[in-house]
Amino acid sequence: MLVPAPIDPDYRLQCVSYAPFRGRESPLVESTHVDAAQIEQDLRRLHEVTDCIRTYSIENGLDQVPEIATKVGLKVIQGVWIGSNRDKNRAQIATAVRLTRDFPKTITALVVGNEVLLRGEMTASDLAAIIRQVKAQVKVRVTYADVWEFWLRNREISDAVDFVTIHILPYWEDIPVRAKLAAAHVNAIRQRMAVAFPGKEILIGETGWPSHGRMREGALPSRTNQARVVSEILSLARAQNFRVNLIEAYDQPWKRRIEGTVGGYWGLFDSVQRELKYPAGVPISNFPAWKWYLGLGLGFCTLVFLVAGLSQRRKSLKPRPSVWLGIGIAATSAGILLGVAFDKMYYESLGRFGWLQWGALFVMGLLSPLLVSRALVSGQSLPTFLDLMGPRQSRSHSALAILLGLTLAVTVVIAAQMALGLVFDPRYRDFPFASLTMAVVPFAMLLANRPSGGVRPIAEALFAALFVLSSAFIVVNEGRSNWQSLWSCAVFVLLAFTLWRARVGQNPADLPVSWAGYGCRPGVASAWRRSLLVPAPCLRTAGGAGRIWNQGRRTGSSGRAASGGGGTISRGRAGVTLWPAPVGQNPE
Repeated sequence: MLVPAPIDPDYRLQCVSYAPFRGRESPLVESTHVDAAQIEQDLRRLHEVTDCIRTYSIENGLDQVPEIATKVGLKVIQGVWIGSNRDKNRAQIATAVRLTRDFPKTITALVVGNEVLLRGEMTASDLAAIIRQVKAQVKVRVTYADVWEFWLRNREISDAVDFVTIHILPYWEDIPVRAKLAAAHVNAIRQRMAVAFPGKEILIGETGWPSHGRMREGALPSRTNQARVVSEILSLARAQNFRVNLIEAYDQPWKRRIEGTVGGYWGLFDSVQRELKYPAGVPISNFPAWKWYLGLGLGFCTLVFLVAGLSQRRKSLKPRPSVWLGIGIAATSAGILLGVAFDKMYYESLGRFGWLQWGALFVMGLLSPLLVSRALVSGQSLPTFLDLMGPRQSRSHSALAILLGLTLAVTVVIAAQMALGLVFDPRYRDFPFASLTMAVVPFAMLLANRPSGGVRPIAEALFAALFVLSSAFIVVNEGRSNWQSLWSCAVFVLLAFTLWRARVGQNPADLPVSWAGYGCRPGVASAWRRSLLVPAPCLRTAGGAGRIWNQGRRTGSSGRAASGGGGTISRGRAGVTLWPAPVGQNPE
């Protein structure tokens, strides 16, 4: 969906929240100090779209903002950060009072405290006393800022302020509001607050929408949704003549550590290039690089089919149509989601562990279709964890089985960590639907080669139970409107089903020639299966086209039988049949 640019060149923004932190800079680190040159660069950029900025503190170099804003030509709504530390409170207040005296034409108001009541760091009566104390020392107007609900719960604060500053963030509401309804929600709350506090001016001190991050019920962070919400709120403000301050000027990466991915992407400007996200006249897309993603997806899909074709040519066998259907599903799902998965990895990875986790899942999403396409053609079933990590004598010696097993193991471990995170600490967790789908769907296609017998492995069964139970909780907790949650849970359940259907047994691909998926005659090798735990429905080549090695010798095209310590191989009219070998002897 394309929407108009949220910042109309014919209308300047009334005001916008400003924090100067870039890259790894964070106000959570006390030693952080932002240089004046960096702040000036930001403010000059902002002066192109607005005449006012709102700050939240005077620490970390923010005490330089009023002086630089004076030079640039911006007005400042100066923030005073109030918390539970009384010494810091006094220092903040003293500096803010001094700044109002030094820059009386620049600082238009003081915001004494930001969401103090929401954080539970102070009582309403103590906060009101501090506000009155500050008012007695300055000549500018004084206010307090908090979420609108906390104003209604603590109405006595209104007697201490000159005007009421409320935060209305539709995405963060207890019942999240969809983007298409966000502007109407903001306006309705503003009107409700005007009734609750008659005679007081209402300033919307924070409102906006994130461009990236996880869904909350029906509230979807995206570039188009951010542009739409901001544009509609600004249009309402102009039409109904109310004051609004947008959050925020620049994306703030440091917020991701306390609010998840979504916390870092509320800005109108990006955090790296410091460029406007939505220039006027430029179409807005959730995936600006969609042409690249489309090309890479088509190329990867072609690569999956190429690997399958080369594998089929080497085996000199013709797979059934169902095998190519499975390959097509694996290739298509991976090709379609490649760009989405890369985009999510880029925006949702944070820190070394985050990049390791999301990067590993993305790589598994690339490896899975390639390995599975080869396995489907070769008749390889999905390896179990015992094939990979069990007793030495029971491990698979097939390189393909080992690679498949490693890919499956990494996928399962990462998926389990993400599922448990969405159960026990879900508020700021992202949903791994794209990369996880790329990895899991191909694994499910290998159920076509599933052994018909054998024992269900305990590890796979436990993981399957974990995914099913986690999915049930996540769906209830996130609600039916959250399609990211529903999609992720569907993939968790598909992975659970795939693991539940796993069986311990010798894989046909570990034999010299693989027969699974190429047709068979019932009952030919039941004794062989009983003695060697080979779960394939039969062991013979289709139409006599194959050659079978036995103790260093192989059969030719005649009807002669080759025999050795490993049993007897005979050629009949229907093809080559392996007759049971004595227990304990190598079938090769």
